[in-house]
Amino acid sequence: MTNTIADIETSDMILVVGSNTTENHPVLSAFVKRATLKGKKLYIIDPRKIKLTEYADKWLRPLPGTDIAWINGLMHIIIKEDLQNKTFIKNRTENFDALKTSVEKYTPEYVEKITGIKGEDLIEVAKAFAKAPAASILYCMGITQHTCGTDNVKSLANLSMLCGHIGKPGTGVNPLRGQNNVQGACDMGGLPNVFTAYQPVSDEKARTGMEKAWNITGLSPAPGLAVTEMIQKAYEGKLKALFIIGENPMMSDPDLNHARKALNKLDFLVVQDIFETETTQLADVVLPALCFAEKNGTFTNTERRVQRVRKAVAPPEEAREDWQIICDIAGRMGYEMTFASSHDIFKEIASVTPSYRGITWERLDKAGIHWPCPTEAHEGTPILHTTQFTRGKGLFHVIDHTPPAELPDMEYPLILTTGRVLYHYHTGTMTMKTQGLNILSPECFVEISLADAEKLGLDTGTMVSVSSRRGKISAKLKISSKAVEGTVFIPFHFAEAAANELTNAKLDPTAKIPEYKVCAIKIETV
Repeated sequence: MTNTIADIETSDMILVVGSNTTENHPVLSAFVKRATLKGKKLYIIDPRKIKLTEYADKWLRPLPGTDIAWINGLMHIIIKEDLQNKTFIKNRTENFDALKTSVEKYTPEYVEKITGIKGEDLIEVAKAFAKAPAASILYCMGITQHTCGTDNVKSLANLSMLCGHIGKPGTGVNPLRGQNNVQGACDMGGLPNVFTAYQPVSDEKARTGMEKAWNITGLSPAPGLAVTEMIQKAYEGKLKALFIIGENPMMSDPDLNHARKALNKLDFLVVQDIFETETTQLADVVLPALCFAEKNGTFTNTERRVQRVRKAVAPPEEAREDWQIICDIAGRMGYEMTFASSHDIFKEIASVTPSYRGITWERLDKAGIHWPCPTEAHEGTPILHTTQFTRGKGLFHVIDHTPPAELPDMEYPLILTTGRVLYHYHTGTMTMKTQGLNILSPECFVEISLADAEKLGLDTGTMVSVSSRRGKISAKLKISSKAVEGTVFIPFHFAEAAANELTNAKLDPTAKIPEYKVCAIKIETV
C-alpha cells in the first residue's frame, strides 16, 4: 500500500475495485465502514454485489475482465470535463499527452458496450473521484488475477496520478495483500527476478553487494522461474525437483488436473508445512515446520509495516523453524549458513536491504515501522511518493482494453469467477481444522443469480455439475443476491469440489499470475 490502513478513514472518497473486502480483509474493511459512517463517499466497482455494497453510495457492476475499459472511461470523462490535476501532472508526471490521446475513444457509450456499466454511473464516479480533496483506491485479486493484471494495476496508477491522489494523506493506490506476510516475502526477494528490496538480479551493483555479503561469486543475472512457470516446466520434464514451503498448489493452482500431472512427473518433491495438505500427499519427503505462534521473527503487513512476532506456544517436538530447516539443507549442500537465531537473520536483512537498513529488533519492540526506513534515525515512511516517485516523475502508461483469454460461448455459456468466503482461508489448511468454522461454512457451493437459475430450471440446494474445458466438479447450487446474471462464483477452499479444477492457467505475461477470475463454464444437474 502507498498509504496506511488507518489513513483510509481520512479519505474523502474511497474507490474499492476487485476486492470482496469484508470477507477477504474483515479487519481492514472496518476502516472503510467507519469512513462511510463519517460521511465519506464509497464507490464499489465489482462483478459481484458484495457485502460492502450495502455501505456504498453506488455499486457499478462491470463484466469480468473489462477493468481497463472502465478505468480508461473514468479518465476520458475527467479529461473531457477538465477535472484533472494540472499542477500535479506538470510537476510530477510525464507522457500525459499520449495518455490523453489513448483514452479519447473510451466514451461512456463505448465503455458501456464493453463493460455493461451505465454511462451516467461512470460519469458520477469520475466526477466524484476527480473533485474529492483526497481519494483512495483499494484493490485486490479481482484486479490482479487476470492475463492483463499488470496493465489493470498500471491503469489504476494512471487514474490516481491524473487527479493527484497520491503522496498525501487519504489517497494512494493500495493493494490489499491476499495472504499473511506476502508483502514481507516479496520484500525479502521471494520473486524470481529480484533480491531484497526489489533490487534486480540484472543489476551488477546489486549482485556485487550480495556476493560480498554472502562471500560467494558468480550470482546469475538471469531471472529464475515464477512459481506458475515451474509447474509447466515440471510437466515438460525440464524441472526435476521441487521444494515447496508453506504452499498447497494442489488446491491453489489453476487447472489442477494439469498441475497434478506436472507434480507427478517430478523426480523428487519436498514439502515443508505445518499440516498435511493435498500437496504433501504427493511428496517424497515432508518436513514439519512451525506456525506463526510457535516462533520469533518479523512479518511485514499490507501497509509495509514491519512488526515483531513472538513465540506464544510450544511447538510439537518433531517440528522445526523454517530457517533452521533451510540452513541445515544448505549446509549439507556445501554452503554453511551459521545463523544462531531469527534475530541474527534480521541483522543480515537490514544490512543488505536498503529499505530496511534503519530497522532493528530493538526499535520494533516499541512499535512497527513502515519501510522505507534507510537509517536508525529515520521514523519510517507511512506514505510513499510524497515528493517524487522512485523513477523520478510518474509515467503515464498507454493501455488498451484486451479481453480475457476465455469468454463464454454456446457450449460454455457462463463466466466463472473464484474467491474466498469469510469463514475459510485460502486452501483451508488451517481453518478446516476448526470445528466452529466448518459448522459455519461446511461445504462448497455454486453461487448463481435467480435469473440464471430460472433459465436452467434449478433451485437452491440442487446438486449440480460444473464443467469447463479443463475439468468438472459437483456442488450444491446457491441462488444469491450477490450473484449477477451471467456470472457464477465458487469459493476455492474445498478439496471435494476444487474450483481450480475448472480455472484457466493462462498467465499475465509480466507478473505470471493466472487468470483465476474469468473462465467459461456450463452447469448441469447431476
